[in-house]
Amino acid sequence: MDALAQSAALESGAVSCLELMDATLARIEAVNPKVNAIVSLRDGDRLRDEARAADNSPRHGWMHGLPIAIKDLANAAGLPTSMGSPLFAGQTAEADDLMVARLRAAGALIIGKTNTPEFGLGSHTFNPVHGATRNPYDLAKSSGGSSGGAAAALATGMLSIADGSDMMGSLRNPAGWNNVYGMRPTWGTIPAEPMGDMFMHQLSTSGPMARSPADLAALLDVMTGADPRQPLSRDSAKTLAGIDVAPKSLRLGWLGDWDGAFAYESGIAEISQAAMTTMEGLGHKVDVLPAPFDADAMWDSWCDLRSFAVTAGLGALYADEDKRGFLKPSALWEIERGLAMSAQTVQRASQTRSDWFRKVTRMFQSLDVLVLPSAQLWPFDVEWAYPEEIAGRSMDTYHRWMQVVIPAGLIGLPVVNVPVGFGENGLPAGVQLIGPRGSDALLLRLAQRWHAATDWPAQRPPAL
Repeated sequence: MDALAQSAALESGAVSCLELMDATLARIEAVNPKVNAIVSLRDGDRLRDEARAADNSPRHGWMHGLPIAIKDLANAAGLPTSMGSPLFAGQTAEADDLMVARLRAAGALIIGKTNTPEFGLGSHTFNPVHGATRNPYDLAKSSGGSSGGAAAALATGMLSIADGSDMMGSLRNPAGWNNVYGMRPTWGTIPAEPMGDMFMHQLSTSGPMARSPADLAALLDVMTGADPRQPLSRDSAKTLAGIDVAPKSLRLGWLGDWDGAFAYESGIAEISQAAMTTMEGLGHKVDVLPAPFDADAMWDSWCDLRSFAVTAGLGALYADEDKRGFLKPSALWEIERGLAMSAQTVQRASQTRSDWFRKVTRMFQSLDVLVLPSAQLWPFDVEWAYPEEIAGRSMDTYHRWMQVVIPAGLIGLPVVNVPVGFGENGLPAGVQLIGPRGSDALLLRLAQRWHAATDWPAQRPPAL
């Protein structure tokens, strides 16, 4: 059952919170050893006690009694927050992060954590603390990342709803690779923690994941809302209301491979273009667009701003020589770039970002949605650190293979990944529906119309 259906069953008394918890724990026991998506699972008896307590208390939110596991980058009181790093393995959080506190206030029962790459770096979920999360459609393949544990848990029915986060496709790539929905909301609608610098690092955001857009909207409405302690946070999205109202005929712009700038593995462009044909069948107009901006300039801006942000977060660990040796190569590369960077380098990167934002704002005067694939290749070997080439083109960094996600991420645009079917290899794919800032509700309505016509998660769940 989807999360809203579970919520309705709990509210009506058709299902008890204890029955749902029992079913959840049984499903985790059956399939998690194969995919390794949920980590730090809490004691089953304690969880059943909490479910019984929920059965005997008034409902105080639509998530009342729903089990959820939190991505292992966020703090949930009483649970470990390893961030996939040996430096923090076993560290127990003393308090909830703001987003987690909002989930608890809506009635969610937090059962454990979902797996993530070390510090969330890289769109492939593996780390030295919990190991790798495997793709439920092919256990020899990656589940993507950094929200790979959340996506695999959703696909396999261990969870009906999940949180994720996204700097460089971490909600979009794993959703596409696991045949579920993932949303990167307009930057600022889900505030981060009110700590450290709160002005300069506008790249990463939390977001919802689910097997339906309606569930995405319901979870997004819980997660969003301005925090008066944070200057760049925004008002709540309130996207669930009207989710079933089909949008008028929209103008979609298909960006293809950005005039050859993005290397695609065979079949990625074709399955994405087939999805555009389906969109036309739903009454929308699709235009094929030329590359609207210099891809190299955008990439350089992204790399500099990302390294600048990563260094702000991890620089203190690097400065401690006893801890530096525990950082993986991609983290060291980012930090060392950031430490070597001048203020003028950051200024130029932000200028490029500003130029791209001005350009895309003009584009949205004649378009409603831009479309790109969610990833440039199919799920790759789970034993790889990252793909070193795509279609014969060498990847010069650990994250170049995810270049397709930065046009939206660089400037904080909302994006919904929708599943678009399966390749000849039996593996799933998705596309990014990208809108202007503040268009979160419209994107979710478009995704819900897509879901009503296709429903790939229910059509083809993984066979485990």
